[in-house]
This record gives sequence, structure tokens and C-alpha cells, in this order.
Amino acid sequence: MNIVDAHIASWRSSPLGERATGEAWDIVANAAGLVTGILATLDADYEIEGDIAVHRTTTVETGAVMKGPLIVGPNCLVAAACLIRGGCWIDSDCIVGPGAELKTTLMFRGSKLAHFNFVGDSILGSDINLEAGSIIANYRNDLADPRLRINYSGKTIESDTLKFGALVGDGCRIGANAVIAPGAILAPRTVVPRLGLIDQRTRS
Repeated sequence: MNIVDAHIASWRSSPLGERATGEAWDIVANAAGLVTGILATLDADYEIEGDIAVHRTTTVETGAVMKGPLIVGPNCLVAAACLIRGGCWIDSDCIVGPGAELKTTLMFRGSKLAHFNFVGDSILGSDINLEAGSIIANYRNDLADPRLRINYSGKTIESDTLKFGALVGDGCRIGANAVIAPGAILAPRTVVPRLGLIDQRTRS
């Protein structure tokens, strides 16, 4: 079992779990390829145009910008003035709210970006809610060495990965205007308070 399995209960039974290898940051780095591979397997329930597939039960509001490769599953809302780009897979019953930006992210059933959020290079489990203005950042612009360094379960995880936001476990709640610094792993059902900061970067 890898770290993703321990945080997202439906990972292995999803189309992603059947294809992806490595840890969360490796999977995110190959998100566009994974989405492209799944696109070829979709049925007539999806409207497919180029490298973008949207389930026929999903609502896409006027003014939403979607860039492929992209799959949006059943019963989702893609709201006005949002931007989805960089290779994203969105499971059923999800919301990408007004003014939100979703970049290179895999998003599981029932998760929601309320509005004015940024989520980059991340994996979001099921039933996650990001309140207005909360952000999952994806690049350590504040450090001379932006490579991935995470303090996880008392150990340091290191990778040459430059862009990785977070692995967010099932059922997490992220309060309004909270910031998740790049390279975070949130256990299932974590609650991040409004205006909170999560920064798991090791400083050594």
C-alpha cells in the first residue's frame, strides 16, 4: 500500500488506480497522460470534443474555461469564470466553483471548490470541501531549493519534483482563506481552520 491508498479509500477501484504507479507526486507529474489514456475508454454518456470529455449530466456554465486533457464525470457543476487546465480528472458529484482554478489535479467523488480557490498539482480525495479563497499552492517560490521535502510520519520524504501541491485525504475540510503550502499530505478528515496555514516542508 502506498501513501495514496492510505488516504483515498476509492483509489484502487478508480480508473486512475488501475493505471497509475508511484507516489502522489509521481502520479500528478503524469496526470495528463493518465487522463488521455482514460479518455479513450469512455462511452457515449460523455460528450467528447478533442481531448475534453464532459458527462451529459454535468452542468457547465457560460464563461467556464476548460483546457484538455480533461474528464468531468457525472452530476458535476463547472461554474462560470472558473479555469480548469493542465490535465485534470474530476469524478462524479463535484463542484469547481465560480472563479476557481484547478490545475493538473485528480479530484474524487463529491469534492468541492467553493469559489475563488486555486488547487495546483494535487490529488483530492472524496467529500473534500474547500471554502472560499482557500488555496493549495504547488511551487516553493519562497525557497532557493524548491524540490519536494515533506515531513511525514516522523520521516523526511525527498524527491526532485518541483511542482506538487498536496495529497488531501477523504473528508477533509479546508477553511476560508487557508493556505496549504506546496508538498503537503493531509490525513483523512483533517480540518484546516479559516486563515490557517499548513506547511510540512522540512527545513534541514
